[in-house]
Parts: sequence; C-alpha cells; structure tokens
Amino acid sequence: MILIDLYTWATPNGRKVSVMLEELNVEYQTISINIGKDEQFSKKFLSISPNNKIPAIVDHDTNNKSPLKLFESGAILIYLAEKFEKFLPTSGPERFKTMQWLMFQMGGAGPIFGQVHHFLRAASEPVPYAINRYKTETERLYRVLDKRLAESEFLTKKYSIADIATFPWIARHEWHEIELSAYPNVSRWFSTVGSRDAVKKGMAVPFLN
Repeated sequence: MILIDLYTWATPNGRKVSVMLEELNVEYQTISINIGKDEQFSKKFLSISPNNKIPAIVDHDTNNKSPLKLFESGAILIYLAEKFEKFLPTSGPERFKTMQWLMFQMGGAGPIFGQVHHFLRAASEPVPYAINRYKTETERLYRVLDKRLAESEFLTKKYSIADIATFPWIARHEWHEIELSAYPNVSRWFSTVGSRDAVKKGMAVPFLN
C-alpha cells in the first residue's frame, strides 16, 4: 500500500527526502517534477507546495484520515522522523544537537553551496566577486564540518536527519570545486554514509533515463 506521495526532482533537497523514506523502509511513490521544464509552477503542484519548490509530500496515512500536504525539506525530515520515531531523539540535549546540525545545513551549507553551483555552472557570464564570495564561504563551512566530524562519527552522536540532510549536498562537492581529500573527516563521513544501502537507493530517486 502506498502511504506517501513524494514530489521531487534530482536535486540535493529532493534527495534528502527520498533517502529518508528509503531509510524508513516506507512504501512511497515518486512523482517527478521536472524543474528544468518549470513543472514546479503548475497549479496542481502549487496546491501542495505554495512556494513552488521541491520536495513536497502527501501523507495518506494520518490519524484523522485526511491526507497531509507538506513542503520544505527540513520540515518533511522532522515530520517523518517524529512520525516513525527514527533518526531524531525524542527529547533531551541530543534532540537539539541534531536540530542544530540540521539547521546548519538548511541555513548555511545548502544555500551557500547552491550559490556556488549557480555562479560556477549556470550564470550567463563569470561574476568573479560572487564566485570568490561563495567559494570562500563554502570552504569555511567545509572546515566547520571537518572539525565537527573529527569529534564524532556522525554530525551528532548517532546517524540522524542531520546526516541525511547534509549528504546530498556534499555529494556535489565537485560542483562547488571542493577536493574532499582536503577535508579528511568529511571524506571519511561521506564514505560511511554513502555506503548505506538506503542512501544509495534514495540518491537514485527519481530515476532519470
């Protein structure tokens, strides 16, 4: 039985949620939203994701029998973690440490890495100031991650939604011209997380011909 509809595309934010669903071993179906063709601006998708951004989910398995529509990848990860009681401590300091590193990705690594991607790969002409600004901040964020991962196997004591959220962005390290060998603890963590079967499956969603 399909419990969750996942509206997504092959981006780091989209893959956060597909990895999470694979880790939870939940029955879900994927609805591809081709952002290259502006499908995120359709009226149907707007009714699910008012900000016209992927990913979004519709959960058909709710207590009140009314499907829940949810957008924003961080909110979706928290919702799924609490619903299935996995990958986020239910209380105590470790819960807030996990939330802290999730917010680090949501407010720092994701937006900054995304700007590097844009100015290195999509801008119609080189903008040296922007490239330098965002590459410098990207390198700083990698140093923050490397220092943290020198202290802990994962971003928190146990594998969590913080790791799930961060991995797909680090998977594009070549896009933001980062050599992982310069950050040995990030490299070790990336290999460990990337070896998980659920991560491999989730990173292949949606499958593109």
